[in-house]
Amino acid sequence: MHDQTKSAARAAIDRAADRLLALSHRLHAHPELGFEEVRASAWLGEELTAHGFRVEAGVCDLPTAFVATAGSGPLVIGICAEYDALPGIGHACGHNVIAGAAVAAGIGLAEVADEIGVTVKVIGTPAEENGGGKVLMIERGAFEGLDAAMMVHPAPRERLDPPVLARAQLHIEYEGRPAHASACPEDGINAADALTVAQVAIGLLRQHVPGDQRIHGIVTEGGQVPNIVPAHTSADYYVRAPALDELAVLEKRVRACFEAGAIATGSRLTITSASPAYSHFRHDAPLLDHYRRNALALGRVFPEVTPADDRTAASTDMANVSLVVPSIQPLVSIDSGSVGQHQAEFAEYAVRPAADRALLDGGIAMAWTGIDLARARS
Repeated sequence: MHDQTKSAARAAIDRAADRLLALSHRLHAHPELGFEEVRASAWLGEELTAHGFRVEAGVCDLPTAFVATAGSGPLVIGICAEYDALPGIGHACGHNVIAGAAVAAGIGLAEVADEIGVTVKVIGTPAEENGGGKVLMIERGAFEGLDAAMMVHPAPRERLDPPVLARAQLHIEYEGRPAHASACPEDGINAADALTVAQVAIGLLRQHVPGDQRIHGIVTEGGQVPNIVPAHTSADYYVRAPALDELAVLEKRVRACFEAGAIATGSRLTITSASPAYSHFRHDAPLLDHYRRNALALGRVFPEVTPADDRTAASTDMANVSLVVPSIQPLVSIDSGSVGQHQAEFAEYAVRPAADRALLDGGIAMAWTGIDLARARS
């Protein structure tokens, strides 16, 4: 009966395969930034509705968030969908694959939900790249009552438990005073100099932080024209560390670097948190074990983890989910070789045949993992 149940779930996904791949490619062709995923969230909702889900749009006071529900069993499994893109390079993180795999897993589990005593929720989570949609949805109750949460993420290589760093996102502004840069520069307060001092301080700080911590950012405004002393400058910075407690210590040191710029120049400094903090990830071992067996049964291969693999650590708000619900986020290979996420070329790989296969395999593996979880709880 157990194998028949898995066969039924897979058959449901196979029947929907053409629609699922078309959905992924449509998302890819129409990238939308975080909290602006109007078409993407609507398309996912329409597909889930067509497969019998009850879709509630605009949940948690987020217009592009949704929760789609099927089944009514006591075991509640959440499948997270992401669908925001990156500015300038579109779906170079492969969120079109994530979204398609989530819908696939939902369809597979919905097919057998009543048989195995499961309620499946496909949770549409906006703004993973910048904005922390899942964090906001946690705070507003969307993840309450879940027994498990899952998603898969495309990558160059397969991996069960990718390293994830906690992350703070800071927006920096300096206010100085304008003046003629040649005629009377002494009358100005140079906000660009303040940012330069801060960047030098951060560069020096990098020598004295552990190798698994990260500090990186961009200048978003550096002045208007050369003959006016810059009166306003701004920057966006990410600060990352392996855990939230380490992040708090590092963030304090980084903030001191920006304060140094203000003190040195007499500028006024404002630092705001541009999104909620992302946490470290608590990978759930039993769920990972189920997923691993199911992925292997589909022919997925998990290569030996190398030191280089451990260095490629990113951040995700799915990590925040993992602190409140047993969660996993395995990586599925789309055969991109040396091309990694957030490179323009990765977006090209996200609609190639290997990505389509990863979408379907990831969906099936998650559906089967849900079945195994239900069997273990029965």
